Amino acid sequence: MTSIDISVVIPTFRREQQLLEAIGSVLSQQQVTLEIIVVDDSPDGSARSAVGSVSDPRIQYIQRAQPSGGRPALVRNEGARAAKGRYVHFLDDDDMLEAGALAALSTALDRDPKAGMAFGVIVPFGLDEVKLRHHQQFFAEARRIAGRLRGARQLSASLLFRPSVLVNSACMARREAFVAVGGFDADIPVCEDADLWARIAHATGFVFLDRPIVRYRTGASSMMHNLAENDEKMHLSYRRIQGKYREAHGMLQFLAMKIWARAILR
Repeated sequence: MTSIDISVVIPTFRREQQLLEAIGSVLSQQQVTLEIIVVDDSPDGSARSAVGSVSDPRIQYIQRAQPSGGRPALVRNEGARAAKGRYVHFLDDDDMLEAGALAALSTALDRDPKAGMAFGVIVPFGLDEVKLRHHQQFFAEARRIAGRLRGARQLSASLLFRPSVLVNSACMARREAFVAVGGFDADIPVCEDADLWARIAHATGFVFLDRPIVRYRTGASSMMHNLAENDEKMHLSYRRIQGKYREAHGMLQFLAMKIWARAILR
C-alpha cells in the first residue's frame, strides 16, 4: 500500500463550482502522494454530486452528521481526524493551490524535521478591482513581515498582536504537531487559524517559503471577507486567543511579546 505524503482537507458549504476549482488545483499537484478529504457542512449534502463528478480514488467525501453552525474549526478538525498523510493542508473551498505548492511545503518540512509547520506567499485574485488592490497591498506587506521573522516566538507574537501574515490555505502542518496541540479551537468564533498556527509555531518552530503557495479569492462572501461586519466576533476571538497564551506562558512573556510585536515588528 502506497503511503500518503499529504492529506488536503477542504471544508465546504454550498460552493460547488468553486469547490471543483479547488479540487482541480490539488489534483494537478506533482511529486507528492496525496489524498483529498472534502467535508461538507451543509445539511443537505449539497457538494455530494459535485464531488462525485470527479472520478479520482484519492478523493473522500464526508457529510457532517450535524452542521457546525458556522464554526469552521469543527469542520476542519473532522477532516483532520480522517487524514492519513504525514502532513495535513487545510484548503478553503474558494481558494486554489499554486503549481508545485504541496511539494515545496512538504520538502521544506522534510529538510527541517523540528519544524511543525510551513507557510508561504498568498496571491490574491478576483473581479472586484478595489478589493483586489487592497488585498494585494495587504499580502505584499504580509510577505515582507514574514520574511523578517526569526524564531517561533516572533511568528506567535505577530499572529497574536498584528494583522496576520498568513491564511489557512497557505499553511501545512505535520499531522503529529497538529494533533499534539489539540487541533483548531472550536470555541473561537473567527480567526481560529491564527490561534492554531501560533500554537504550533510556538511548540515546534516553522519554515517560511518566499514563493507563491495559494491563490486567495477576494470579493467572495465568507466569514473572513465579512470581518468588518463581525467586529465583535473578531474582538472576542482575539481576547480568547491572547488569554490562552497568557495563561499558558505567563504574564511576563505575554507582555514582552506584545511590546515587541507593536514596537519592533513594523
